[in-house]
Amino acid sequence: MSEPAMETVDSFGMTAERQFAEVWSRTVLSVRERRLLLLGLLVGQGLHDQTDVQLDTALRSGELTETELREVVVFLTLYAGWARGSKLNDQVEGLIERVRQARSGRSDHAG
Repeated sequence: MSEPAMETVDSFGMTAERQFAEVWSRTVLSVRERRLLLLGLLVGQGLHDQTDVQLDTALRSGELTETELREVVVFLTLYAGWARGSKLNDQVEGLIERVRQARSGRSDHAG
């Protein structure tokens, strides 16, 4: 990659990172509220990979509890449809199980 092209990539990345940081650090909405809005948007659009990342961040950071994530599933299923709600439920339950295993120090899957 030529020197000017590399500068463009680096410049774009830095600009995007700064914009995300600025939006997420604004004080009108809490980070938790932003996370909920983003989850609704991602589920509604069927963007499952990004949903996984946001669910993981919400649970591990303490922004949302297991109970709250399950309530998100109930709520979004009504608005996003059964298929997306079912996928979200699978994502949430899988995440909860992985986090519980990690916290307990187990690596085996209880069956």
